[in-house]
Amino acid sequence: GFAAQEAIIDDDGVVRGIVTNDLGVARDGSHKDDYYPGMELRAKYTLFAEGCRGHIGKRLISRYELDKDRDPQHYGIGLKELWEIPADKHEPGLVVHGAGWPLNDDNPGGWFLYHLEDNMVSVGLIVDLSYENPYLSPFDEFQRLKHHPVLAKHLEGGKRVSYGARAITKGGLNALPKMVFPGGMLIGCDAGTLNFAKIKGSHTAMKCGMIAAEVCGDAIMDGAEGGDTLERFTTAFEDSWLFAELKQSRNFGPAIHKMGAFFGGAFNFIEQSIFRGHVPWTLHDRQPDHAALKPASEATRIEYPKPDGKLSFDKLSSVFLSSTNHEEDQPVHLVLSDTRIPIEHNLPTYAEPAQRYCPAGVYEVVDDGSGGQRFQINAQNCVHCKTCDIKDPSQNITWVAPAGGGGPNYGAM
Repeated sequence: GFAAQEAIIDDDGVVRGIVTNDLGVARDGSHKDDYYPGMELRAKYTLFAEGCRGHIGKRLISRYELDKDRDPQHYGIGLKELWEIPADKHEPGLVVHGAGWPLNDDNPGGWFLYHLEDNMVSVGLIVDLSYENPYLSPFDEFQRLKHHPVLAKHLEGGKRVSYGARAITKGGLNALPKMVFPGGMLIGCDAGTLNFAKIKGSHTAMKCGMIAAEVCGDAIMDGAEGGDTLERFTTAFEDSWLFAELKQSRNFGPAIHKMGAFFGGAFNFIEQSIFRGHVPWTLHDRQPDHAALKPASEATRIEYPKPDGKLSFDKLSSVFLSSTNHEEDQPVHLVLSDTRIPIEHNLPTYAEPAQRYCPAGVYEVVDDGSGGQRFQINAQNCVHCKTCDIKDPSQNITWVAPAGGGGPNYGAM
């Protein structure tokens, strides 16, 4: 029920801990009867492991210029469903990966299907957030994907039991920021240690945390008072198998972005299979994901088929399966820097893509009752994927932690 809302930074620019969010604050900002101010939690060293696009990590990267001389970080949105299928279709341990349709080189991504235990199947689509078409809806692409015969044969006759979505940090080594600063560190996916070539980040995040724990422990045992920059972490990180693994796959994402799925895939196959990633060059992708969108006038409108309720579904029924819940009378945790931008800029230029890149129906453009339009935020629907914070072309949306531990409540996801 408590979230770290911001970092404590002293007058010398040293991180001294975090402040949790205030509780009992009404939507209009007033204090309710159960108001409880946030608590300060102070430490010698504070390690930030918020996952992809951490809301404090984002501010720390900017404050300490941790991404200086690095490539921009790159992201994807992963959409996933859990299905229970008939026993005669179940093949425990079966793994199927694919790329291509319904996406393409300008709007890339790939999908997965895993047969788990107890007649369960996990199926999902990862859409690269460098996509160009503002009319693209990752959620609807996923629903359309399941009708492909390769996937449909596994799911037909089954029952969807859960749904969720989350952004992933996939820039790899080239986009990895400096991970240490006075008084703390960014670790795991808050920094971006996921190996995109393997679509795996749990083992890398754990190793990163282990290195951080050892470094902090050693510093404290040596009598450190805290507040210093633990440069020894950087040395230990670069001496680990984690750094070697990320270096080996550093060209994977840029190759796909620059050459497309076919030629980029061929390049990656040769580099990874023959040279094992030990090549004398490094490819770079220096365009931020949010800057990749084309104006709506230059894009092709996408008409998605109506969901059939068997293999494909609508957003609201999907959000229901995520068990998402937020207390309604609280400040909106999706903060606009300028409330005018969605209607005055994003709508005419990009057909307001928030209506489509959000996988939970949070953002809508609705009539304002006087012949105009207004931007509506249905914050209760938010599944905390962070896509809006990443993909908004004006970088006008900031995700912050909601009060009271609200959000999705995934079961076996």
